[in-house]
Amino acid sequence: MKCAAYIRVSTEQQTTDNQLPAIEALCKARGWELVRVYSENESAWRSGHQKELSRLLFDLESGHKHYDALVVWSLDRLTREGIGMLMTLYSRFSFYHCKLISLKESWTEFPNEFTPIFLAMIGFFAKWESDRRSERTKAGLTRARSQGKGKRGPDRKTRKKRQLKTSGILHT
Repeated sequence: MKCAAYIRVSTEQQTTDNQLPAIEALCKARGWELVRVYSENESAWRSGHQKELSRLLFDLESGHKHYDALVVWSLDRLTREGIGMLMTLYSRFSFYHCKLISLKESWTEFPNEFTPIFLAMIGFFAKWESDRRSERTKAGLTRARSQGKGKRGPDRKTRKKRQLKTSGILHT
């Protein structure tokens, strides 16, 4: 079976390094051929910002590439836009005979009559979690402004220094 992988992280502080090796291991264990990896560092909460997902869909729908399956780390890596978008993506993959398999939602490997219900639940909770995170961020910004702190977070130099510390390059 030929597979493509779609991996995504939402921020520059995150890395896809956790996702790809696990997906490669699953493919190897199942005897599947991983023929293409679509990788991006982009938030899924805004439509149209996932260029690699758009490229994947174009490749599939235009016939440029054929995959028997798309393997993802988890379904919320595809979208956090809710039930409708996740169901739409699932339907598009199904139409082109491309199975959607999630490493974290193992039931996707063997779809059945309950699959739409499970997809709806995953889509709902992904959006709910995203909305809650956004609410907390906005509340934190409001609190910071009320305390007289600037509208922005740390300046670019401070962010870069923090990234270097986190990666182990800079030692204090």
